[in-house]
Amino acid sequence: MTASQTLPIRIPTQPPLHEHAWSVESAHRTSQGEIVYVRCDGCGVRRVDLRTVAGTPPTAQSRTTAAAR
Repeated sequence: MTASQTLPIRIPTQPPLHEHAWSVESAHRTSQGEIVYVRCDGCGVRRVDLRTVAGTPPTAQSRTTAAAR
């Protein structure tokens, strides 16, 4: 069989990786700190973070979720 008689092999592609630029969509206080709902400005994925002390970076409390299409 020659190459002209075969189908091309499809290689799955992944979206390019980038550093997320998180923007706060909303937040509220809890007994453990402040829950912050964030969204990446570049790709639209969302995540839930917890801020325990003002001025410290928040910690992710969820995995990123796919952007709505």
